[in-house]
Amino acid sequence: MADVTLKINGMEVTVPAGSTILEAARAAQIRIPTLCYLKEINEIGACRICVVEVKGARSLVASCVYPVSEGMEVWTNTPKILEARKETLKLILSDHDRECLSCVRSGHCELQALCQEYGVEDAHEFEGEMNVFELDTSAPHMVRDNNKCILCRRCVAACQKFQSVGVIGANNRGFKTNIGCAYDLPLNSTACVDCGQCINVCPTGALYEKDATTDVFNAIADPTKTVFVQTAPAVRAGLGEEFGYEIGTPVEGKMAAALHRLGFDGVYDTNFGADLTIVEEAHELLDRIKNGGKLPMITSCSPGWVKFCEHYFPDMTENLSTCKSPHQMQGAMMKSFLAEKKGIDAKDIITVSVMPCTAKKFECIRDDQDANGCPDVDYVITTRELARMIRRAGISFRDLPDEKFDDPMGEYTGAGVIFGATGGVMEAALRTAVYWLTGDDTNTPVDFTEVRGNKGIKEATYTVGDVSVRVAVASGLANARELLNKVKNGEADYHFIEIMACPGGCINGGGQPIVTAEVRNFVDYRAARASALYGLDKEAGKRKSHQNVSLNDMYADYLGKIGGEKAHHLLHTSYVKRGLYGEQPE
Repeated sequence: MADVTLKINGMEVTVPAGSTILEAARAAQIRIPTLCYLKEINEIGACRICVVEVKGARSLVASCVYPVSEGMEVWTNTPKILEARKETLKLILSDHDRECLSCVRSGHCELQALCQEYGVEDAHEFEGEMNVFELDTSAPHMVRDNNKCILCRRCVAACQKFQSVGVIGANNRGFKTNIGCAYDLPLNSTACVDCGQCINVCPTGALYEKDATTDVFNAIADPTKTVFVQTAPAVRAGLGEEFGYEIGTPVEGKMAAALHRLGFDGVYDTNFGADLTIVEEAHELLDRIKNGGKLPMITSCSPGWVKFCEHYFPDMTENLSTCKSPHQMQGAMMKSFLAEKKGIDAKDIITVSVMPCTAKKFECIRDDQDANGCPDVDYVITTRELARMIRRAGISFRDLPDEKFDDPMGEYTGAGVIFGATGGVMEAALRTAVYWLTGDDTNTPVDFTEVRGNKGIKEATYTVGDVSVRVAVASGLANARELLNKVKNGEADYHFIEIMACPGGCINGGGQPIVTAEVRNFVDYRAARASALYGLDKEAGKRKSHQNVSLNDMYADYLGKIGGEKAHHLLHTSYVKRGLYGEQPE
């Protein structure tokens, strides 16, 4: 493709033909602000914040959609442009709930940041009628507050293009336009899968997870309850961003220290649950392959994916592994094995999971997630909620020492930690499956790099002895839909499929620290977070789940054999064929 040379603010810039002015400016280290723009999924020029002057153009143009041309002259910061952006921000604020001090996104709000940057102190000159909307609190995982919506449509784009779910869109017209579900239905009346990707891309506080931090603080303060907490692999790769660390900085030790200081009675690592999941899942896979079970077997660690399958591919629920997700397995073991070990009644134990995922808030209230007669997991809080708890408790996170998780559910292998990245569950399962097929734990591969990386769909075939295993990995539900349609149509044939609901896997979960559009558009933040997990894997003394000593002791002393009756009761679950208009959560 030929290059194009233009001038931006008097400086010559050369970029590939077909680039937009926004991209050309970025190449020249010139920042043009945006609100609605998300690269590749929401390039609509709607918000008019990114306007610039182009020589010969009759009016200001939206740089995010305006293509460059040879000899073009562009200005990005003239008084006319700065005033236009300021006036646009005032107009947005004129129909916006401006209770910023109490907003969950205060300090992390793109609209707030732009108003500060452009000196917008108020919008009184445009005051008049304002829309007033009731909050939609119907879903188990999130709240929609259209009083803070700026109609950027980023959430709509994420739901449709990342996830191919499309349960939200623009309703009504003109001043009454709002984002919601068809026929103004509440969100829980749709086939929403609770993934939270809409929250992650929202520039304001219009979308946020249901906060459980007050309930968790109250549980910790209740002298009649023993409160155990566990943290997912991906949390340690994202939590640091909430405290000023660079994206991709692992903060496992400080995270454990913070949890101890919050007052939990036991601080455990969901990586242990991931190792537990792998030995059960690898056993299930080999059993299906050898004994004619339903294939391809598809992973069940991602609750957003599981719900998507129940809604959109109900005929394939038999393909789902019956394994609970790692935190649900670990919750079940906390209320059985750990309860017995510590002499505590399961009903007096409160289990809290710190997850990168909003869909876990629904998963913990699903049927068949209560192996001990009470919920395996009582509360799920996101990475963002944990950060709020740490700040509220006055803990100086950056000054904390590195501490270890508590035993016996603090030990993990490298296979457990890579669960947080797309392809990680597949790679972890392969490490153990290969060992079981060969009996060799020293000369067999550890790194299955073909299933790594952020490509939407990955495929590989591995031959071990006389067994060839065809595998596929998909992240993002639009990619999952494409892959499963190929399987259903006979265009693809696999033994084992890993699917993560969120693009890139749990490191990009709906509960992870908010990444601004500017970073999303131009920085590979998912790769940086994944790199943190693969670094921990590489440094681990043991890198295969079946090598976890505490795990093996648990089977020997309590669970019995892998895939056995007791393990199946505690660690496996069932699914619902919901369909698009079928059974919905209450």
